[in-house]
Amino acid sequence: MAPNLHEVESAPLLLDENNNRNDQRVKPTSPLDAALNGSRKFYGSTNGNSWQKIERYDPLQHRKLENPTTNLDTLMHILNGNLGTGILAMPDAFKNSGLYLGLFGTMIMGSICTHCMHILVRCARELCSRYQVPSMSFAEVGQNCLECSGLPRLGRLIGFMINSFLVLMQIGFCSVYFLFVAVNIRDFLEYASIQTDVFTVLAGILIPMIALNMIRSLKLLAPTSMVASVLAISGITISFVFLLQDLPRTTTVSAVQSWNTLPLYFGTAMYAIEGIGVLLPLESNMKTPRDFCRWNGVLNTGMAIVVTLYTAIGFYGYLKYGDAAQGSITLNLPSEVFLGQLVRLLMAVAVFASYALQFYVPMSILSPVVRRQFGSRDAQDCVEYTVRIALVLVTFTLAAIIPNLGAFISLVGAVSTSTLALVFPPLIEIVTFWPGRQYGRWNWIFWKDVAIACFGMSGFLIGTSTSVTQIVTNWE
Repeated sequence: MAPNLHEVESAPLLLDENNNRNDQRVKPTSPLDAALNGSRKFYGSTNGNSWQKIERYDPLQHRKLENPTTNLDTLMHILNGNLGTGILAMPDAFKNSGLYLGLFGTMIMGSICTHCMHILVRCARELCSRYQVPSMSFAEVGQNCLECSGLPRLGRLIGFMINSFLVLMQIGFCSVYFLFVAVNIRDFLEYASIQTDVFTVLAGILIPMIALNMIRSLKLLAPTSMVASVLAISGITISFVFLLQDLPRTTTVSAVQSWNTLPLYFGTAMYAIEGIGVLLPLESNMKTPRDFCRWNGVLNTGMAIVVTLYTAIGFYGYLKYGDAAQGSITLNLPSEVFLGQLVRLLMAVAVFASYALQFYVPMSILSPVVRRQFGSRDAQDCVEYTVRIALVLVTFTLAAIIPNLGAFISLVGAVSTSTLALVFPPLIEIVTFWPGRQYGRWNWIFWKDVAIACFGMSGFLIGTSTSVTQIVTNWE
């Protein structure tokens, strides 16, 4: 017989039919009970005399993975997921913020986003422990934290909203990736005296893009991420060769821009910090997940590298090119110099290889939904591959009609990334620890989360309206 769980310190004693004390205590019967007693040890008994200590459920010990990733694999995925088109748009972001506001603003926003990533992982592990499951998706974390607080209907709505924002964000990323690859390959081909247009290049890379996205395992994508990261860092390194030559004085550019363009800076910077969508899949697929959130662990190491590169590219790119900075710094590099064309080619291949990692997120959401509609394994595989092809075609279509790369990047960042990275994680933390009011002295965790969520919501509203206005203006 399985042991009865009960909490030694606070569970009420039971009385038998003769009102005599029965040395048996109430078992936590729901995740809400686990939330209230989450910091305590539970004990069990197989009979009335022998007692056995039972540890609280540890989800990290119950994960059974076919192809777990190493710390290095995960670090490469984090770099690959963040060193995409967003970092190359940072000079354009600094153009909208000013040199020094962009410098300090990017470091602050990077730190806040990294903190929110830690919040999300912490809450996911806490909820996994309460529900006794090895892992949860972003949407499941949002849904289950509300269910623990007695709001199941609202939980289902929030879960649907998170999944919707994730799919929209990743489809937006993939569309920008598609266009970025096509534009840079077009420029390289023109350097080689081959005249073509962007749409022709888009059509030319469509079949290879579909083939790459037939891969379904993160472990199998690890070599691709490794190659993409090496190429991206090589391209960024060569870019610095151009950016650091003949730098003008800092007085030649604006230190702080007007309030009218700051929302565009916010949207572009939030787009650049684009790793929130792949965060939980990466953590749950690790061989040693405890190394993910240590102070010197995989997440902090990866984000420190990413934010440093963001800040440096934005600062020197804007200082070098000023108001002429374009939506991608590769478009500012001299087209008549071979090294400039080499950067375009390296970054195009790196972003092409990174597409599959960004594509992994919407498929991890949509695949279970479509697969459960069919009984046989062959039918499930067939319909999943069909959905993969259809989604690649959607991103191809969006890439073909995007009028302005910079404005679209800002829109994706303001709409999806700000809500997923700055709004949902702090709200999830508030709700997750609401039953026991575990907010620290003076409820500082609660007020900190409220401030971050308000900041993210303000950026969402103002950034979205400004980006839409600019896109409509450019289209006209």
